[in-house]
Amino acid sequence: MLKVEIEREQGGRWIAEIPLIPGVLAYAKTRAEAIAKAEALALRALADRLDHGEDVPDLRGLFAA
Repeated sequence: MLKVEIEREQGGRWIAEIPLIPGVLAYAKTRAEAIAKAEALALRALADRLDHGEDVPDLRGLFAA
């Protein structure tokens, strides 16, 4: 499972980051929107890494079938 770290800036903007995937950082007006943006960015980053044969974190638990 990928942990999302969330923080609110003094101005009220929300920041969501997934530290396990460098560069996955999203800003938004609401907490939920920041999380959704970070999750979407993480999936795109992981897909790109898989397409290029790069290492990715353990994805067990991310999907269920």
